[in-house]
Amino acid sequence: MSDYRNDSNRSHHSGSRGRGGHPPRRGIPLSELDPTLTSISHKVIGCARDVHMALGGGYDESVYMTALQQEMRAQGVNFKANHSIPVKYKDQVVGHSICDLLIEDRFIVDVMAAYRDVSGGERSTLRAQLKSADLELGLIINFAGRLLKDGLVRVLNVDKINAAKGITPGDHHEGDDAMYDFDEKA
Repeated sequence: MSDYRNDSNRSHHSGSRGRGGHPPRRGIPLSELDPTLTSISHKVIGCARDVHMALGGGYDESVYMTALQQEMRAQGVNFKANHSIPVKYKDQVVGHSICDLLIEDRFIVDVMAAYRDVSGGERSTLRAQLKSADLELGLIINFAGRLLKDGLVRVLNVDKINAAKGITPGDHHEGDDAMYDFDEKA
């Protein structure tokens, strides 16, 4: 991926105050997502953990991508690599975005191997792909860190989740998205 600036807006789930003295934002809990979707995502995270434990950090992204695909095949996880997602504007396709992995036609995984935190740019790219593909969930998995859990980020398509609940964009006030549209460690 391109080089983005570091994201200093990471969320923390402690009782401390967030940026500017405001309480930390709350995300949508996993319990509000389809249980089948969360089960599949946990299986993929388990595959990533196995790859990370075997290889550790230090390799190129393509090594982790190949190993993760091999492990997912072994675990019976269906996926499409380098999947093209049509991008529409006013019901017309204006381009395509390529996601690293489309898992079970249900969610997107972005694989990284960068010695830095996942940036806001990478989160925004995944969120845009989720909206174009009309999917709820995406995972960014950064294999470069010492601990895989430090490189796991869950990204949500809040519009899709709210639509499933019958909440339309006009049903909330401007700025309310900040309460719900946030990414957290997976």
